Amino acid sequence: MPLFLPPDPCFAEPADIAACRQLLSNGSKSFFAASFFLPRWIRQPASALYAFCRIADDAIDCVEDRAAGLAQLRERLDRVYAGRPMAHPVDRAFAGAVECFAMPRELPEALLEGFEWDADGRDYRDISGVLDYSARVAAAVGAMMAALMGVRSPEVLARACDLGSAMQLTNICRDVGEDARNGRIYLPLDWLREAGIEPEEFLADPVFSDALGSVIQRTLDLAETLYQRAESGIARLPVSCRPGIYAARLLYAEIGHEVARNGYDSVSRRAVVPAARKIGLLSQAVAVTPFPGGECDAPPLQENRFLVEAVAAAPVPAALRRGGRLAGPAAAPPRKRIGEKVVWVLDLLETLEQRDRLAAARNEDMLPALRNGG
Repeated sequence: MPLFLPPDPCFAEPADIAACRQLLSNGSKSFFAASFFLPRWIRQPASALYAFCRIADDAIDCVEDRAAGLAQLRERLDRVYAGRPMAHPVDRAFAGAVECFAMPRELPEALLEGFEWDADGRDYRDISGVLDYSARVAAAVGAMMAALMGVRSPEVLARACDLGSAMQLTNICRDVGEDARNGRIYLPLDWLREAGIEPEEFLADPVFSDALGSVIQRTLDLAETLYQRAESGIARLPVSCRPGIYAARLLYAEIGHEVARNGYDSVSRRAVVPAARKIGLLSQAVAVTPFPGGECDAPPLQENRFLVEAVAAAPVPAALRRGGRLAGPAAAPPRKRIGEKVVWVLDLLETLEQRDRLAAARNEDMLPALRNGG
């Protein structure tokens, strides 16, 4: 079976969409795997969206002059919304998705603002500050995904943003040690101090302690609450989209569960979800969706409200309507193909992980020569 399914060329050239998928297969494995449970009409623009987010992140993290990198990103976004994208496959595909799906500009702008906060080295005094940051770098992506699906209900949009915020809190907890070694703390500073940890002292000597573990646990508990809230929104997405989004929810939440299994120590070790557990989670995503879900009317987090309002005010694009109903979600995915799809995605995950292991082994083999100047 081919790695990339033939794209629907309604919003971008097939080669540009394939380039986006290739980029994600190299660095965004959880989304890449979960995306195969999305219908093609949403998988392809979602790939363009995630690819643009990925290159934007790299444009900030991989350059010495972050201010210049950010200025270039803003120019690229200007050109996307002007309908004159740069001659890059990801820019062209993202511009097509923006136009076809009426993506509010406030959402990618929020993402760039989050990158700006990173470039400024900002830290966060309390959990509201952490959630402000999460709104920009993660909940905005959840809102963009909902916008691609034609969702305009404020209640469902609030749950999409909950999911993005939960994912970012999980990432923060997984990366505490790595971030500290890079001079950064994303945990709320007041929670650290309440636990008896001075942030400056921790950055000078980042070691795990039970006190730090209590802060990580507290943050993951909040993430778990948001994951649970998000499920009621997933239940109200287009039927054919639910397995893919639920798969992403389960895969990301499991990272937090792995941190917990490690005693909340994400300083001396990095949580990695084994392939066998991913297999079970992906199977679960298919088995339990569509599911009824619970109450969906809780207000959005205050930090996410501006995202919900931006999408709720945007029109549902004509491309997603057919006789007053959304075109894509009308029917559930054929059940007879789901089992085959699970097996194929699991094989794909294993192939990607084997490729990573081979690359790591090659790097290890090269280290002695590099140390000796060879």
